[in-house]
Amino acid sequence: MIGEADLILNPDGSIYHLGLLPEQICDNIILVGDPDRVKMFEPFLDRIYFTQRVREFVSLMGDYNGQSILIVSTGIGTDNIDIVFTELDALANIDLASRKVNKKKRSLNFFRIGTSGALRKEIPVDSFVASTHGIGLDVLMHFYERQEDEKCAPIKVGIDKILKKERIPSMSYVAPASPSLLKKLPKSFQKGMTLTLPGFYGPQGRTVRVNNKSPRFLDLMRAFEMDGKVISNFEMETSAIYGMAAVMGHKAMSLNAIIANRELNTFSSHPKKTVELLIQTGLDIITS
Repeated sequence: MIGEADLILNPDGSIYHLGLLPEQICDNIILVGDPDRVKMFEPFLDRIYFTQRVREFVSLMGDYNGQSILIVSTGIGTDNIDIVFTELDALANIDLASRKVNKKKRSLNFFRIGTSGALRKEIPVDSFVASTHGIGLDVLMHFYERQEDEKCAPIKVGIDKILKKERIPSMSYVAPASPSLLKKLPKSFQKGMTLTLPGFYGPQGRTVRVNNKSPRFLDLMRAFEMDGKVISNFEMETSAIYGMAAVMGHKAMSLNAIIANRELNTFSSHPKKTVELLIQTGLDIITS
C-alpha cells in the first residue's frame, strides 16, 4: 500500500496538485507550459467537458475529431513535469481508495505543444520541430531508477564531455520520443534533438547583469553531432517528459513552435499565430 505522505489526496479524493479524479483523465494528454495557453485550445474543440485550475495547473477536457483529449498546463521547468506525470500516472494506474497499484497497467499518450528557440540558422522562426530526443541538463531523472537507452548512450557521453570542459558540474540524461508517435507526423515535419535547459537566462546563454560562465555554450551545442544527429532547438521541459514517460511505461512526443532563432538573432513577429497553428496541427496529428 502506498503511504499517505507519498501519495497525497485532497479531502474530495482528488489528486493533490492537479485536483483531478481518475474519471477525469483520458488516453491522449496534451501538456503546455503556460497556464493561459490552455484556453487557446477551446475554439478548436468540438465539445468541452470541464475546466479547472489549481495553482499553475489548469486542466481542460474536451473532444476533437471524436476523441477525448485532456489539456494540462505544467508551468515552466522539469520540476513541475515530475509532479504532473506522477499524479496523472497515479490516476491511471493506482486505486486511490486502496492505495494499491492496479494489476493491469494503463499506458497514456503525452504530447507537449509549446514554444522553443531554434539553435540552428536553417530552422526559421514560425516553423515547427518535433523532438526525436530530449537531452536534459537538470537532475530530475537521476533521482529515478532507469535504464539509459543504449542508442542514446553516445549522445550522453558527448554532451557530458562538453559540460566537463566548460566546468559545468552537471550530468546529462537522454531520452527518446516514442517511435510510434513520431510515425504519426507528416513527412514535411522537421525533426531534431532538443536540449532541455534548467533556466531561461544563464543556461540559455543570456547575459543580463551577471556574467555567464560559458559564453560559448550554445555554440558548442550547435556544433555537437552524433551519428548524423544534431541539436535543433532548446526549451525547458522535453527531456523530463520523455524520461518520465519511459520509466512509467507511457508514450511521449514534443512538438515545438519555433518563435526565436538564436544563431540569426531573430524573433517571430506573430508568436501567438504560430502557436495557434501548431495547436491546430497538433490536434490533427494526435487524432489521426
